Amino acid sequence: MDRLLLMHSFVTVAQNGSFNGAAKKLGSSGSLVSRHVAELERQMGVRLVNRTARSVSLTEQGIRYAEFCTRILDEIAAEDVSIAQSHDLAEGALSIICPKWIGSLDLGDAIAAFSAAHPKIHVRYELGGMSDRTYDFLDSGFDVAFHTRDLRDSGVRLKKIASLPFVLCAAPEYLARNGRLASPNDIGAHDCLVHVNDPVWRVGHGHASTLHKIRNVAFSSNSYIALQKAVVHGRGIGLLPQRSTYEDLLSGALEELLPELGVPDRPLYAIYGPGQNTQKKIAVFLEFLTQWFSKNPIPGIGSGAQARIADSARQGR
Repeated sequence: MDRLLLMHSFVTVAQNGSFNGAAKKLGSSGSLVSRHVAELERQMGVRLVNRTARSVSLTEQGIRYAEFCTRILDEIAAEDVSIAQSHDLAEGALSIICPKWIGSLDLGDAIAAFSAAHPKIHVRYELGGMSDRTYDFLDSGFDVAFHTRDLRDSGVRLKKIASLPFVLCAAPEYLARNGRLASPNDIGAHDCLVHVNDPVWRVGHGHASTLHKIRNVAFSSNSYIALQKAVVHGRGIGLLPQRSTYEDLLSGALEELLPELGVPDRPLYAIYGPGQNTQKKIAVFLEFLTQWFSKNPIPGIGSGAQARIADSARQGR
């Protein structure tokens, strides 16, 4: 039998002085409670109670063991309450992991704002080192992981946080030497700067979009920031996050290519552990990030980013 069940029955007998009294409190029968105590005595190899026709008293070992059981059961009950309460409080440690390129851009700003707004939540934030298996972050001790691809895995839960716009662009210096793109098919004739995890570019939206596997890779990196620097220096064309290119597009250091077509946004997903009851700190975190991205839109979202950014700047003056 379950040892904790036996201990609970024994303590209740010790508190009530009889099997029947204990049974009433436990909502059980006197014979079942008696069997519980007998089984506990059998497992321990000592007699814990003195049984008479009218009452039950504890032996010397029974008194000692009843005190021990009471302390253990009280500690378990207190810990149960503490853990249940911590589940419903927005405090404690929160471990987050995401790809480097996201964490060094939008997401890094959003998480920094969250940490400042919720000082009772102690954030551990790591970039890179993510496995292809979606649930590995849980085994590594993380509460939340971020991806930019739609993940279908019943072992985790998923929430879309935002859409991250991208832009196809190049430096005027490069375009002066090599010419502008008249159509997406011209991509193959240009030097391309490619993220190692993004070797296929999609141009356009919906059914009209086209896929282009990049073969003329002039420069590759696992960092969009490094790629952007190379694009600004005129090394070739790149498909880059729009938030990081905002200032360069505004200043003219970069020009958007094929603005009439544009490129699709990337969805930003948060994944976290399974179960219906999400910890309060995780729920608060995910809601904060959703609101942060909503309140901090990227100027020039969608096609024609450069024109929209310039228009935004003129309105601000």
